[in-house]
Amino acid sequence: MINANIIKEELENDRWDNRLLEIYRDFGMIKYEKERYIKAVNTFEYFFKKSEIEIYSAPGRTEVCGNHTDHQNGQVLAAAINRDIIAVVAQNNGFVRIKSGDNELIEIELKDIHEISYKEGTSLALVVGMIIEFQNNGYDVKGFDAYIDSDVPEGAGLSSSAAFEVLVGTVISGMYNDMRVCPINMAFIARKVENDYFGKPCGLMDQLACSVGDFIHINFLNDKSPQISKIGFELEREGYCICVVDTGASHSDLTEEYTAIREEMTAVAHCVGKSRLSDITLDVIMSNTENIRNSCGDRAFLRSVHYVRENDRVKRAVDAIEKDDMREYLKIIKESGESSYKYLQNLYSPNDFMHQSLPIAVVLSEYLLGEDEISRVHGGGFAGTIQSYVKKENVKLYSEYMNGYFGKEACKILSIRKYGGIKVFTD
Repeated sequence: MINANIIKEELENDRWDNRLLEIYRDFGMIKYEKERYIKAVNTFEYFFKKSEIEIYSAPGRTEVCGNHTDHQNGQVLAAAINRDIIAVVAQNNGFVRIKSGDNELIEIELKDIHEISYKEGTSLALVVGMIIEFQNNGYDVKGFDAYIDSDVPEGAGLSSSAAFEVLVGTVISGMYNDMRVCPINMAFIARKVENDYFGKPCGLMDQLACSVGDFIHINFLNDKSPQISKIGFELEREGYCICVVDTGASHSDLTEEYTAIREEMTAVAHCVGKSRLSDITLDVIMSNTENIRNSCGDRAFLRSVHYVRENDRVKRAVDAIEKDDMREYLKIIKESGESSYKYLQNLYSPNDFMHQSLPIAVVLSEYLLGEDEISRVHGGGFAGTIQSYVKKENVKLYSEYMNGYFGKEACKILSIRKYGGIKVFTD
């Protein structure tokens, strides 16, 4: 534990600048992050009247390639980002109390954890789920007070719910389990909580990216033991930045659309006698075109084509990175975006075709960007964000243009963060 006044003083006196740079990867963010941390500590003291604290952080994530492949035992590229959720915490005997921004205080008595009534889709559901599932996995869970500050926008495709789950798990791991909870096990627990308590039928990619950190290639062929490889990929060295543009249309209420993708892909697999599309080649799909269309529908057929080609694109993208071939890498990522648009069909909801913020953002980006820059859907799709690879010298112009259309700070310039869930400061 660290005294709150000491940590604030040390932040003001620049002692932790190198640590913050290590986490956030951007000199321009250091002043902002110091002010943010100090404000969070002050707010914690105001609500909880305690001075011996610890501070934890968990990042959001960006999906790089492998759009809607993880739930079919496919492959993905994903990365933790330098937008995170932080928690200022102190020990509490028997209660978990969490204050987040202007939200109501969450207060849970641990002895009553199994009796608590919660609504799906809420922070309370996530907290209750993480506590119960940590207990079910044999970890020590005791009480704590926490003030949480999030820099990961909700409903914007950067996995704010996964970051929150990993943050709560990291707090429990750090405070009562000596940080012994392995990041992969953390991700499995968080995914179960998102599925069973929060009510969102996601795969494992979001939680793994937030928990493991860095730029990672994940192969879900064995979904109980996915293969995870960290890839040394420095976009800044290649002269590019990743920009994620929030179009202002939240995708937080699109669970049915995401569920339909999983269900339709699974239906195609069953149609040809398999359980998941990972067991099927493109030749099998094409030779069963008529049967799949009649049994599952045209959209399901097209989505299955997207899956098998997208899975191959991930492998090609990894090869391009390993060969340091940025031109080929960008070509593959552009193909991924076009496939999501044409085959996966997740750039807008068919139930709300009058509003197509993602295609509009892509069109605006294509108008502005050069031939060696690209733009594509980001994350789950239907609403939320697009992702663009922009040359460093053009980032300011691109950001100002997109902010002018979609609103102040709609364009977020991201760096890859090498850490997943962490304890920020050590004694």
